[in-house]
Amino acid sequence: MKVNVVENVLKVNDELAAKVRERLQAAAVSAINFISAPGSGKTTLIECALRNGIGGTAIGVIEGDPDTSLDAERIAALDTPVVQVNTAGGCHLEANLIMRALESFDLESLDLLLIENVGNLVCPVSFDLGETKRVAVVSTPEGHDKPAKYPMLFRVADLVVLNKVDLLPYLDFDEEFFTNAVRKLNPGAPILRVSCRSGEGIGGWREWLRSCVRSTEIVQ
Repeated sequence: MKVNVVENVLKVNDELAAKVRERLQAAAVSAINFISAPGSGKTTLIECALRNGIGGTAIGVIEGDPDTSLDAERIAALDTPVVQVNTAGGCHLEANLIMRALESFDLESLDLLLIENVGNLVCPVSFDLGETKRVAVVSTPEGHDKPAKYPMLFRVADLVVLNKVDLLPYLDFDEEFFTNAVRKLNPGAPILRVSCRSGEGIGGWREWLRSCVRSTEIVQ
C-alpha cells in the first residue's frame, strides 16, 4: 500500500511566520504574543498599557478568540486599531491568520503590535506567529503549579507576568514555589508582579513594552 506523506503543518506555519516576521521588521514593528489560560487577564493587561500610554508608542492589537468579539470591542473602545481573529473553536492562532490580519493595519504608522492568543497554555506555544517576543501570563487564582505542569510555555517566554497579585492574601498561592519553577525552566526570563486593579507593577509593565520598541529601533 502506498503511503501518502502529508506536509508537516508546523513546517508550513514556520514558513508563513518567517514572512510575517520579515514584513513586521520591514515596517519596524515589534510584535508581542500573549499566551495564557483563559481568564488570566491578558485583555486587561493590554487595556492598562493603552490607557496609560507608552511614551507616544503607536499600538495595534490582534485579538484571538474562538467565537466572540468581546475582547476586541473592549480594545476598540480605547480608540486603538484592533482586528478580531475568530478561530471557529480552534485553540490557538496560526501564522496564516496573522498574515491576513496584517492587511487591516497601516503598519508604517505602528510601533508595537500586541497579539492576544486564544486562552490555552499548550497549543499556542507550538505555533510561531512571527512575533518578536512572547509573554506568559499567569494569574494567582490559577495556582502556583502552572509552570511545573505546563513547562513548554515558560521555557520560551521572554517575560512571565504574575497577574492579579492583589488577590494573594485570599489564596493559597505559594509564590516561592512559582518563582523557583520558572527559574528552573528559564533562568533569564524576568518575572513581573502585576495588579491591574491596584496598579502594582503597571509602570514596569509599560517600561518592558517600551523596551521592546527600543529593541526594534536598534535593529533597524
